[in-house]
Amino acid sequence: METLVVVSHPEIEKSDTQQFLKASAASLSQVVWHHLDSRLPFDVTAEQQAITSADRLIFQFPLYWYMAPASLHQWLTDVWLKQFVYDARGGLLHGKSLGFVVTFSQSATAYQLGGSVGFSISQFLTPYAALAAKTGLTLLPPLTIAQFANQTDLEHQQLLVRYQQYLTLDHPDRPDEQAQWFIDRLSGNADTQLLADQLAAQTDDIDRLRLTLHELKAGESE
Repeated sequence: METLVVVSHPEIEKSDTQQFLKASAASLSQVVWHHLDSRLPFDVTAEQQAITSADRLIFQFPLYWYMAPASLHQWLTDVWLKQFVYDARGGLLHGKSLGFVVTFSQSATAYQLGGSVGFSISQFLTPYAALAAKTGLTLLPPLTIAQFANQTDLEHQQLLVRYQQYLTLDHPDRPDEQAQWFIDRLSGNADTQLLADQLAAQTDDIDRLRLTLHELKAGESE
C-alpha cells in the first residue's frame, strides 16, 4: 500500500511537530511526504498523478482557527477537478482511503462537549467527510496530536508508533493489526525473536477468547 502524506503547513521548518512526523515517516518505503506549500504553484498533472498512484491519502495539518491552512484548500480547488475526482456515475477515487493527522496546541479534552472549544475534531473535519463521500474515498478515524511540545519522551515514542501504524496499516485502529505490526518488526532479530513469538502467542490467545465470547453471545440469543 502506498500512502501519500499531504502536508499543509506554511512554516514547516519551524514546526517541531511536523519535523518529528517527517523523520518518523522517513524509514517507510511506501510512504511519500508531499508538502503542499513548497509545491506552489501546483503542477496539476503531477499532483493528480501523485493522487492516482496512492492507495491512501493523508491530510496532515495544524488546526488554524478550526480549519486547515490555506494551501490545502488551494490544492483541492486547483487539483481536485470534477472530471478527475467524480463524474455523472459517481466518485472516481473508489478503492482509496482518506485519513487525517491533525495537530493543535490545546489539550485533547478541549475538543469535546463541555471543553473550552466545545466541538470535536471530527466535527471540524465534516467538510472533508462530504468530500470523501462525493469522490468515493473510504474514511479513516483521524489521528490527533495535542500539545506535542508538552509531551514526554515516552509519549513521543508512542506517537511515533501510532503514526507509523496509521500510515501503513489497512485498519490502524484494530488491535490485531497493531499486534502484527509489532511482531513483524521484532521477528528476524535474535535479540527480539523470543518477544515476537510470545506476542504472537498472546495474540492467538486473544483471538480464541474473542471467538469463545462470540459463541457464548450467539448461544444466549438462541
